Amino acid sequence: MTEQISLTGQEGSIFDKRKLDDIYAEIQETYISSGVPWVIGYSGGKDSTTVVQLVWYALAKMPREQFKMPVYIIASDTLVETPVIVDHLNTTLRMMNQRAKAQGLKIEAHKVSPQVTDTFWSNLIGRGYPAPNQRFRWCTERMKINPANRFILERAAEYGEVVMVLGGRKSESASRAQVMTANAKVTGSRLGHHHILSRARVYTPIADFSIDDVWTYLLQVPSPWGGNNRDLAALYRTANSGECPLVVDTTTPSCGNSRFGCWTCTVVTRDKSMEAMIDNGEEWMLPLLEFRDWLTSTQDPEKKHLYREHKRRTGEVLIEARTIDGQRLRGLRNIDQYMDETQEDVVDPKLIRGPYRLDFCKEALHRLLSIQIQVQAEGPDSNMELISEAELHEIRRIWRTERQDWEDSVPQIYHEVTGKHLRWLQDDIGVFTATEYGVLDEICQNNSVPTDMIARLMEQERQVQGMHRRAGIFNRIDDVLRQEWRSEVTIRQQYKLPLAEDGEETELE
Repeated sequence: MTEQISLTGQEGSIFDKRKLDDIYAEIQETYISSGVPWVIGYSGGKDSTTVVQLVWYALAKMPREQFKMPVYIIASDTLVETPVIVDHLNTTLRMMNQRAKAQGLKIEAHKVSPQVTDTFWSNLIGRGYPAPNQRFRWCTERMKINPANRFILERAAEYGEVVMVLGGRKSESASRAQVMTANAKVTGSRLGHHHILSRARVYTPIADFSIDDVWTYLLQVPSPWGGNNRDLAALYRTANSGECPLVVDTTTPSCGNSRFGCWTCTVVTRDKSMEAMIDNGEEWMLPLLEFRDWLTSTQDPEKKHLYREHKRRTGEVLIEARTIDGQRLRGLRNIDQYMDETQEDVVDPKLIRGPYRLDFCKEALHRLLSIQIQVQAEGPDSNMELISEAELHEIRRIWRTERQDWEDSVPQIYHEVTGKHLRWLQDDIGVFTATEYGVLDEICQNNSVPTDMIARLMEQERQVQGMHRRAGIFNRIDDVLRQEWRSEVTIRQQYKLPLAEDGEETELE
C-alpha cells in the first residue's frame, strides 16, 4: 500500500522522528474527535498539496462509517492569478472531484473567487484604486480573505462549526513560527482557535515539516487523485518560485517575494516568478509582465501627479506634514486650523494623492483589452480571459454613477479594441450623455461653478427618480456639497503647498 511507504529524509527530518502511518493516525484521530466538517485551504503549491494528500490518504484508510463529515478543499482564484497556475489549479480540482466520487469519499473541491464588486479590475480600473504596495495592500482582504471566509462561514452556518486545515509550517520564517506557536490551542486538542472566525478551529498537520520533508513526501508518495507531483516540482523549477498560500486572515504571509500569485502584483518591485517562466519558454506571458511593470511605474513618487487625483474618493483633500521636532502628521484636513488648535508650526506639507484619474483608467482598460487579444492569439488558450464581461459591466456602472463618465466610455473602448459589441444594459429612466455634459460644462464655466459637482448632483437626483420615498436625496446632496470641488492649483495655494510636484509618496487607506 502506498500509505505504508517508509520515508527517510535528511538529518533532522520529521520522518526520522515519526513514521508516516503515525502522521496518518494523528490526522484520523483529529478528524474523528472534531466531529465537524473540514475545510482544507489549497493553493496548488507544494505545502497545500502535501496537506491535501496527507488528509486524503489518512481518511481514505478509515472505515466509511467513521468518515461521516464532509471534507471541503477550497482554492482561491483572485481572477488575476498567473494563467499557468490557474490551469494547474483547474485541472487538479477537476481530478480531485472525479477521483473522490469514484472512491466514494466525502471530499469536494471548490474554487472561490471575489464578488464582482471586489475584483482587482473593478477596484483599480473602476474605482481608481492605485496599484497595491506594501503600505496600501487593498487587494488581499477583498480578493482572498473575504471569498475564503464567506465559504467557511456558510459551512459553519450549516454545521455549527468547521475545522480549517492549513499548510502553514514553522520553518517558513521566524515570524511565521512565532505566530503559529502563539496561537492558543483548544484545551485537550491539536486544534487552535481562529483569531477572527469564532466558529472555526485551525489544524496545521505539517507545522513541523521542513521544506525538504515536503518534497520528500511529494516525490515518494504518489498523488491520490492521479496528479503528478513531479510536474509540480517542474513548475516550481520553471518559475523559480515559492507558493502563494490560501489567505484566510491578515497573519497569513502575502504573495510577495517571487511567489506564485497574481500576475498583476505590484507589492514587489520585480515579479521574478513570471520573469523566470518567460525565460523558460512562456514568451506569450511577456505582455502580462510589461503591463504589470507599467502599473508598478505609477507608484514612482515623482510621477504620481501624472496619474492620480489630488483628492480622495470621499472628496476630501488630505495633507501630510511634520512638526518642528520631526513628528509626522498624517491626514490633516486643514493646516491653519491644526496650528491654531495646537499652537504648533508645521513644515514640509505634502498632498496625499487619491485614486487614479479617469483618463488613466480608460488607458488601463484599453491596454488590458489589447493584451487579452494578444495572449489569446499567442498563448495556449484562445479563450483566455484577463477581464470578465461582468467586470466590464461593473466598471461601466462605477464610471457612470460615481465618476461622471457621461460619455459612456466602456462600450466605446471595448468596441474600439475588439471590434465587438457586448449586450450592454440600458437604463430605463435614461442617462446623461456627452452632449448634455458639454452643455452643462459651458453653463458651469460661465457661472464659475465646478462642472463635476453639478454633474454629481444631477446623478444623485437621477438615481432616486421614480422612487416612492425620496428622503435620502437630501443626505446625498449634502454629501456631494461637502466634498472638495476646487482645482488642485487652488488647493495648493490655500494650504501653502508648492505648486510644482515635489515627490509626494504617501498612501492613506
